Amino acid sequence: MRSVRARTALGATVVVAVALIGAGLAVLLVLRANLTDQAGLQAEVAAREVAGQLALDVPVHQLDLPDAEEHPVQVTDEDGRLVAVSEDLVAITGTGTDRVEPQASAVPTSTGTGTDDDGGGDRHGGEDRGDDDANVSIPARGEVSADDPDFTNGTATVDGGTADYRFASVSATTGAGVTLTVHAGAPLATEQKAVGSVRRAMLIGLPVMLLIVAAVTWLMTRRALRPVEGIRAEMSAITASEDLSRRVPEPGSRDEIARLARTTNETLTALEASVDRQRRFVADASHELRSPIASLRTQLEVGAAHPELLDVPGAVTDTVRLQALAADLLLLARLDAGERPGSTRLDMGALVHEEVSQRTGDRIPVTASVPPPSEPLEVTGSRSQLARIVGNLLDNAERHAESSVAVSVRTERGSVVVAVSDDGPGVPEPERERIFERFVRLDDARSRDEGGAGLGLAIARDVARRHQGTLTVTRSPEGGARFELRLPARPDPGRSGRHGAR
Repeated sequence: MRSVRARTALGATVVVAVALIGAGLAVLLVLRANLTDQAGLQAEVAAREVAGQLALDVPVHQLDLPDAEEHPVQVTDEDGRLVAVSEDLVAITGTGTDRVEPQASAVPTSTGTGTDDDGGGDRHGGEDRGDDDANVSIPARGEVSADDPDFTNGTATVDGGTADYRFASVSATTGAGVTLTVHAGAPLATEQKAVGSVRRAMLIGLPVMLLIVAAVTWLMTRRALRPVEGIRAEMSAITASEDLSRRVPEPGSRDEIARLARTTNETLTALEASVDRQRRFVADASHELRSPIASLRTQLEVGAAHPELLDVPGAVTDTVRLQALAADLLLLARLDAGERPGSTRLDMGALVHEEVSQRTGDRIPVTASVPPPSEPLEVTGSRSQLARIVGNLLDNAERHAESSVAVSVRTERGSVVVAVSDDGPGVPEPERERIFERFVRLDDARSRDEGGAGLGLAIARDVARRHQGTLTVTRSPEGGARFELRLPARPDPGRSGRHGAR
């Protein structure tokens, strides 16, 4: 089952089915318990009525017993013998005994008699009437047990018909001190009928309810997933056409699907921009490579035809330029691939001093302001890549400066700042972000041989970002450009340990 709609409908149906079955069983159990308790209460009332007669010393053969079909009754003595039973009761189960014929018992039929003191006077004589009245014994009254009765379930057969009953057993003590037990029943037909009706209604209604739940869930899920299908269809069309300018439809709601559509469109926008940058990069790289390759080929062809005209220095220059461009392109490719910088501990002051000391052939000497070694300016990263940033910034300053190029290193609020400034024309404020794009040069009139390929600053900013730093450009005090590289300073563990020891 691969459809989300089908899985959702099935899951919802199963959950509702389990809930309905559980609720139905609970209802049936509660209903059965309540009706059984009602039947037990009726049986208890019938048993106490008969027990009340016994407590009033009504002889067992004169008991007023209820109709056997409504309330079958048995009366047993302390020895379990049946002393009284409802008329027309043919068979019974679930009580103290299954007998339906009374047995001989020592239960007295009356509790008191009147006698003379001497056993022989005239009971009807006038002068002895007072003595007779004084010697009449008043029978003692019995009692009905106040304890909760015992309840059992059983059956009773009356006039050939057998039914289920709820029996209650109540004890009664006669005036003569004889304890008898009354077993009275109440029919469970009402309970069985009600439970059966509810069960049939559930068995009929449950499938119908589950079909309704499944259908409603299917339709609601289909409606909810309709925008997703639209997104999928549009993405499929974009993939087939390779047209990244297309966008998926965004529903007007504010739910997860709308956020998915917006995120998808944002991803398509970023992908389109990335593809456009890649295409421009390939086109610009091809253009930049074509010039030195074409120049080198021309010189080699001329040298092959006329060896005396071979411009070896020019060929070497074009080869060096081609090699540098290839190195820049390779570094950019590695950066785009997500290459992580190294984790070497570096002193930026020493690195800048080393880079400046190697630039002996520059057109304009570089003035360096580096703190003494006693104040280390340490960062973490790749030495070659950070040296590449410093070199590119110095190359850019040399290319645009008129008379001075300066570089300084300092610490500022937990960062190491390398600043390179010149006294050239500077960078117009609207163009200060554009110069960090690849193959961008503001001086279009300048020949490509004199200017760079437009990759130096782009490489410098990419490397700075890979090292969790920033590279920005502002106006220098001399009027030219001032580039500032900020890198997170590496904490000095020795110094922090000394502070902690205080």
